[in-house]
Amino acid sequence: QVQLVESGGGLVQPGGSLRLSCAASGSIFRLNAMGWYRQAPGKERELVALIFTDGSTNYADSVKGRFTISGDNAKMTVYLQMNSLKPDDTAVYYCRMDYSDVRSYGMAYWGKGTLVTVSS
Repeated sequence: QVQLVESGGGLVQPGGSLRLSCAASGSIFRLNAMGWYRQAPGKERELVALIFTDGSTNYADSVKGRFTISGDNAKMTVYLQMNSLKPDDTAVYYCRMDYSDVRSYGMAYWGKGTLVTVSS
């Protein structure tokens, strides 16, 4: 049974920083990628940052230069360092694990989310 647990969310003032963590447990056949997505009230869920097992990354244009994703394959843990936070960053942030099963089927598992509120 795979479990994802996000942590690090909270209330921060504009211009501040937060570091989100997502720790996975359980067994999978092959890890493909881990990433962070967010969903603001009344908005669609969107990709924030993605990291593949080879270390390559993708970022949404809105967070480039401010957010940094990193990961530890051995620990199956992914982090999101968020700097220069803006009110528009307020959202529930979700961790997602993309992996393959023994039949090479693509699978995805979502965490329950952690709330980030940027407000003065």
